[in-house]
Amino acid sequence: MITPWLRSATFAISLVALSNPACAQQADFNEVGRQMAIMLQNSHFARLPYNAELSRKFFDDYLQDLDSQKLYFTQEDVSGFSIKYGDRLHTLLLQGNSMEAALDIYGVFKVRVESRVKHAEELLKGDFDFTVDETVMLSRKEVKWPKNEAEARDVWARQIKEVVLAETLRRETITRLAAEQGKDDPGADDADPREKVALRYKRLLAGVLEVDDEDIANYFLSAVARAYDPHTDYMSFREMNRFKGDMKNELIGIGALLQAEEDGATIIKGIVIGGPADKEGKLKLNDRVVAVDSLNTGTAEGMVDIMFMPIDKVVELIRGKEGSSVALKVEPSGGTPGETVLIVIERDKVELKDEQASGELIKMKNPDGETRRIGVITLPSFYADFDEGLTRCSVDVERILIRLMEEEMDGLIFDLRNNGGGSLEEVRRMTGFFVPSGPVVQVKNTLGQVQVKDSDGGKPIYTGPMVMLTDKSSASASEIIAGALQDYNRAVIVGDSSTFGKGTVQQPMDIGSMLPLFAVRDKAGFLKVTIQKFYRPSGSSTQMDGVVPSIVLPSIFDALDVGEAELDNALPHDRIRPASDFRALDEQALFLPILKERSQERVETCKDFEYVIEDILKAKERLKDNTVTLNKAEREKELAEAEELKHQRNAERRDRFAKIAEKDAKDYTFYRITLDDLEKGADLKSYDPSGDAGDYMRRAVDETEGLDDTPKWPSALNPEKREAMNVLLDLINETEKAKMVGILKSDGGVR
Repeated sequence: MITPWLRSATFAISLVALSNPACAQQADFNEVGRQMAIMLQNSHFARLPYNAELSRKFFDDYLQDLDSQKLYFTQEDVSGFSIKYGDRLHTLLLQGNSMEAALDIYGVFKVRVESRVKHAEELLKGDFDFTVDETVMLSRKEVKWPKNEAEARDVWARQIKEVVLAETLRRETITRLAAEQGKDDPGADDADPREKVALRYKRLLAGVLEVDDEDIANYFLSAVARAYDPHTDYMSFREMNRFKGDMKNELIGIGALLQAEEDGATIIKGIVIGGPADKEGKLKLNDRVVAVDSLNTGTAEGMVDIMFMPIDKVVELIRGKEGSSVALKVEPSGGTPGETVLIVIERDKVELKDEQASGELIKMKNPDGETRRIGVITLPSFYADFDEGLTRCSVDVERILIRLMEEEMDGLIFDLRNNGGGSLEEVRRMTGFFVPSGPVVQVKNTLGQVQVKDSDGGKPIYTGPMVMLTDKSSASASEIIAGALQDYNRAVIVGDSSTFGKGTVQQPMDIGSMLPLFAVRDKAGFLKVTIQKFYRPSGSSTQMDGVVPSIVLPSIFDALDVGEAELDNALPHDRIRPASDFRALDEQALFLPILKERSQERVETCKDFEYVIEDILKAKERLKDNTVTLNKAEREKELAEAEELKHQRNAERRDRFAKIAEKDAKDYTFYRITLDDLEKGADLKSYDPSGDAGDYMRRAVDETEGLDDTPKWPSALNPEKREAMNVLLDLINETEKAKMVGILKSDGGVR
């Protein structure tokens, strides 16, 4: 199994949770740490020496996870911890005594956060001088820790000043734009910027204080695991449940999207259409949840106040078994302030349809007037149900692919942008849809043994012209199929300068199964450990380097620190021998020189790609400078310049987009293909992609977004997708010409 490339902590979280049987006792995390240390030594691909140097990595990563911007700990704190634990954590883990260090360090962190928040409250009661020429660093990751408390307070004071200035400028910008556009001011009822910032830090403090030993063990053991490589991780019981749910695109919950508000409440930002909350009918968008009775006891004791509670803890309270009920104490949107109602919802399965594979058929006219049929398959992740096997993305993609072929598509775009990976078995099977039976991926274990994984036997389903669209966040399983199709010369890869660069395989291991016989095992958690590296059929690893497209498009990601190479403790790139039975198709059948030349001509004359290149240069300069001014006049000048540039671009785009949209209406017809459509056997119906998003969730409207007058992409085709379509059209036309003059053989080779 290949896991997603990044476990992100998002501000908004889908409240669709798996059942989680309550456990009366808590696992012994000292013993959990001991067993995890043994498992890492025995199972991790790199077989790192288990010594004081590795202990230093454990130590540094734990501090980094707690205080990544170096705003809370001081050098005095760090030096003290280092003397006590820096060279000993590996020993303490094996002795079954590591939680003492984890709790001690977190205890100091908690005290420092309390002190900083108290200092913030004091600063926010006074006035700020935004006329002096001060600056603050954008990122403090590479700087030294403040040497003492006095220096830390000085750094913190400037940090608070920047947050207040940013909030003030945001508020003034919203008010000005609303006035210019003759609209109501969305921020008219907002609290004073200083009050809003104070609430923000109050929530931060609540999140730090409301932790238990399981939370601290999660922080610490995750740091220990990631010292081996970025994708080895400790997963708590609740995280593993969430991961399994994500992989099978079906969870148990109420079907709502939650967001933590700065005033402490949890707000409903989305409701899944047809989900439990939608069917019950009383919960509305922008309702504020202030308390939860997870067992629906109907008692005051059962109702838990969730004000300022971390969002993951709120999710834990609302999750439960299918068919059970949860009671929410809600302040209705638009109601009388302070008025509450009780809403009881029965938990049920919720399909995450936005994360499913989907298809599209686009009829587009050639310059000569001939109509081409372009198929598009979009796959957000390589999902699979590991428990029951009922959900498989390869099955979903196969059904869409066959339907597109029945519609006589002339060429296919396989869109893997933002696809962070998933199941190795699914990508192996899926690659066989497009290439002859043969090697898809090579997998090497820690002993250097290489296993070649072939596609399913038989002929490929689709052999026509094909483009694969990738970006910097296409990772892991996405890189396997992209690398294989590129090695086989089966598809033209189009996208960012490279994919993410994750070339490692992880396996979840149940730590509870390793604990002593009578130990509490239920909440011991799992070790997701890197056990293998994977390689393309040609022998090259995607680790670090990723897959470099044949046709590279400008991307803002080129200015950002995105990719495996930017992560701490990443394993190196290497190569092995090509698979013995790997036989590439004829590269000439892709007509790459012609396609590259024509694409380059289009990119050079595309105004939107020109804007991207300008933004890349500015972003690189800003990141290199790594500072932002605290002088309000200077910031206003910068904002005015940015607004003017945006105004100029939008004016140009509105005129140009109108012409493009008019031409699209004549040249393009769009048809959506969903899994629901295939299930019903429905005929394809045309739709307008610029006005029909096809969402499976009703979402709360952000009034501030209505002030952004940036025009939408014509026909919902951003420059990358539009260029991919043009590349595919060129490939289709060149393939047809080659067939007509008899130089293209039936097996795809060129005479």
